[in-house]
Amino acid sequence: MTDDGVPLDIEAAADAVTVVRAEDRAPVLIHHVPAGARPFLHPIQAPGGAGVITEDAPPHHPWQHGLYIGLNDVNGAGFWSEGLDPRRAAIDGTFDPVIESAGTEDGVATWAIRTRYLANDGTPVFDDRQSWSAQLSAGLLVLDLTWSLGADHEVVFGAYDYGGLFLRMPFRADAGGHAESSEGTSADGQRARWVAVRMPLPDTGREVSVAMLDHPGNPGSPVTWRIDGELGICPSPSIAGQWSIPAGEQATFRYRLAVFGDLVTPETIDAVWRTYAGEAA
Repeated sequence: MTDDGVPLDIEAAADAVTVVRAEDRAPVLIHHVPAGARPFLHPIQAPGGAGVITEDAPPHHPWQHGLYIGLNDVNGAGFWSEGLDPRRAAIDGTFDPVIESAGTEDGVATWAIRTRYLANDGTPVFDDRQSWSAQLSAGLLVLDLTWSLGADHEVVFGAYDYGGLFLRMPFRADAGGHAESSEGTSADGQRARWVAVRMPLPDTGREVSVAMLDHPGNPGSPVTWRIDGELGICPSPSIAGQWSIPAGEQATFRYRLAVFGDLVTPETIDAVWRTYAGEAA
């Protein structure tokens, strides 16, 4: 934790991990781990009381939940729309998650969740393990994810326009917002080191910046990004084409979410990315 860090604590239950500020127990985030369903983070609070940066089950995409992992066409099964989209319900699988660990060290919160992905007939497809950490300072919340996938048999991920770590923010068309990548573009389907969204938050009206960073050690980095019409963002290993994990092996990806308490410049986000990129793989 940095010198200006705000110490965090963690509260774990059977179906959720809650990260709070140690001093006053004010909530920072909740990672829901519902039995038989997709794990997801919501709400995530921006620093300084700026508001909640996540949205759960918006009307335009009711299967999207704050910050989460979603995948498509995994050995023919779908793990994106939770059976709620009639176009995909016949192939949608299910989830069997469990909290493996949760604790704090030097004011940094860490926790791990393992999820078994099951085809719609109950057959195991693969496992994923999400190892998270959270650090908070006066103006910045940093969430780090190490995401590992593996299985006893080969797993093939089909080419798709999206899939992977996804952030759904509370976009409102009348309030607006804007996405921009490290390469200065807001276009969907482009490679970049990071993508940031600036948006006013409905619960406070304050405008903040939220950036998702791709680690240069990831397979295929810099990744190709999904930026959708409601400013949902996703660093997707599937956009560039089909990929696979051989039997008995695993694939590991690292990402950072930087949540600022107000608006920041691309230069500031670049500096955060350079720090992240310089950390040991």
